[in-house]
Amino acid sequence: MKLTWFGGTTIRIHIGGAILVVDAAAAPAGIDAAELISGADRVIADFGAHLPSVDAARWKPRKPTRLLDEAEQLPAVEAFSVGAGAVLIDAVGEPPLLLVAADVPALGRWADGAVVAVFGDSEQLSALGQAVLDATPPRLLALAGEDAAVDAAIPLLRDRLDGTGLVALEARLALEI
Repeated sequence: MKLTWFGGTTIRIHIGGAILVVDAAAAPAGIDAAELISGADRVIADFGAHLPSVDAARWKPRKPTRLLDEAEQLPAVEAFSVGAGAVLIDAVGEPPLLLVAADVPALGRWADGAVVAVFGDSEQLSALGQAVLDATPPRLLALAGEDAAVDAAIPLLRDRLDGTGLVALEARLALEI
């Protein structure tokens, strides 16, 4: 999995052999939206508002297909809305990816092995990070915000990690997970 955050809620994701772009239309000035979606297998607009909804508390990641069942080809990557401002991406063989820009949904046991990226300004970034850690500490928490927002969030989150990795997404730089 590789995440490239461009600012705001615009992110390009390489996962499960596919390229997804979230909120290309909301890309910051200086980012060409046409270039951003070039080569993308799927473009998710409006931070997933039009995706099929699932209950994040009951959802379970798909398991790899057995060789015997290979004829039943599952989609390589699926994306779901799990509430206002939350997108869940599932790719077989990859940890679940949860993108959160508003409310943190109720999460199931799957979240302890997930990668969670939170988006926002100083107060929002800290609040979302704390809400994710309170719900179910994930495998990795990625902060997507301006430098000042990340600098303010890290001291509030670091003592609550309990084994969760913490990274900051740098605008326009890819992070391979």
